[in-house]
Amino acid sequence: MTASLEHRRGRIIASVAATIMSLACGSNYVYSAWAPQFAERLKLSSTESNLIGLFGNLGMYSLGVPVGIFIDSRGPRPAVLGGSVLLAVGYFPLHQAYDSASGPVPLLCFFSFLSGLGGCTAFAAAVKISALNWPRHRGTATAFPLAAFGLSAFFFSLLGSVFFPGDPSGFLMLLAAGTCGMTFVGFFFVKVYTHSNYQPLPAQNDGEETDGERPARLRRTSSKESKTRGELGLGHDDYEPGTSGTASSAARESTATVLDTAAIDTHAVDETSFLLSDASGPEDHVGKNNIDLDRSHRVDIRGFRLLRSLDFWQLFVIMSTLAGIGLMTINNIGNDAQALWQRHDDSVSQEFLVARQQMHVSILSVCSFLGRLLSGVGSDFLVKKLHASRVWCLVFATFVFFLAQVCALNIENPHLLWFVSSLSGLGYGFLFGVFPSIVAESFGIRGLSQNWGFITLAPVVSSNIFNIFYGRTFDRHSIIKDNGERVCMEGIECYKAAYWVTLGACGLGLFAALWLIRHQRIQHIKENSKGDEED
Repeated sequence: MTASLEHRRGRIIASVAATIMSLACGSNYVYSAWAPQFAERLKLSSTESNLIGLFGNLGMYSLGVPVGIFIDSRGPRPAVLGGSVLLAVGYFPLHQAYDSASGPVPLLCFFSFLSGLGGCTAFAAAVKISALNWPRHRGTATAFPLAAFGLSAFFFSLLGSVFFPGDPSGFLMLLAAGTCGMTFVGFFFVKVYTHSNYQPLPAQNDGEETDGERPARLRRTSSKESKTRGELGLGHDDYEPGTSGTASSAARESTATVLDTAAIDTHAVDETSFLLSDASGPEDHVGKNNIDLDRSHRVDIRGFRLLRSLDFWQLFVIMSTLAGIGLMTINNIGNDAQALWQRHDDSVSQEFLVARQQMHVSILSVCSFLGRLLSGVGSDFLVKKLHASRVWCLVFATFVFFLAQVCALNIENPHLLWFVSSLSGLGYGFLFGVFPSIVAESFGIRGLSQNWGFITLAPVVSSNIFNIFYGRTFDRHSIIKDNGERVCMEGIECYKAAYWVTLGACGLGLFAALWLIRHQRIQHIKENSKGDEED
């Protein structure tokens, strides 16, 4: 009993450490709080400033696949240490560039890329650790680091406004030391605690083999093997409960092989019940209305098969469109605030502008945090109570983004700009809070890490388009002062054209989401009909 309590205490400590690390990993979203002053001091154009922010996004999203493969093969802890180093190497040179008021743009882009990559690496490890340590409560356990990631910008903006008000140099130093320090300290507390339990027999027809499927052997995991599997990130995430009679023979053989060769935690079956269904009996686990269990445990689509899947490209388009819309505002809300305030009152001080920019970054962050939590609860309600698709959460996110673009196109009073930042953060949170679950439903849980890595390539495409277009639009309306500084005194006209483009993109995102819902409904009907025929 004492060992069990120590085990549980260790998992709680690891989860707290993973959440704190995630709070450091989302610092990429605070870029807009220091970017305008950084560009002004280094005499950068808005396009160049957006390019630096874009490379931070590239670091965050473009290498999700290799990072996921590294974590799956080597374990999450080395990734935590590597992420800590990358965050420091990324932010500290940017701090030095600000102090010296000089630096080539390509090199600044490279360091921004490293900061994003560091956040991506440590965050992926934090989520993996939380998922492995709490197999029965995986959804709740991973919700904490996901939400903390969205709250990161608010956390650092708050610290910056308290300790370094109006001082971008000090703020950049805070980012360098804070992000590196939080992840480095977390490294000593994060650990995967595996269990050495007997493997359960998957439910069969009175213990008889079905369609040539052989029952799994029961064996106890050795302590050495359990430790090795925990360090490599295996075990709970690799477990596949017994599939229903509608599964293909290939899927059944794959499941049998996993059960024969891997040590499985007996709590894994309970975890499925906890996350995906109400208190129901075993017969309900393969019910027609349970979208999660019907597909996520029966399909395994990854690699080149994923790239040939229509569902993947539909989700890719949705993620690319909506994430690009959100990232444009996230990276440029500081420019929006600066343009409106300089038009509204050109006598405002630089310190006042910095405080306003940090305020909007905080609003974005808090609303993203709320959106992630609400989308998780809302999508579970859709599946369990309404027997509907989680993709409806993406439809809601599209409507929220649509309202944000309408506000951005009409709000000229800087006091009302919080409508734009709050709605953009809420929509972005809804998007990322539900998307991993949709990916698991569509392509299976066994390849979730790799598949999610492919999906996170989508914002790389759209953020290039929207952010560069915003920068060029802003530059067209800007003037260069005698001291080399670029300013735009035209208020909403400085960026209005960019938001017309993202407003149109909302229409594309809505169409793609509704089309995916229709496509999935047809697919589920066909699968259920096929299952009835086989029964």
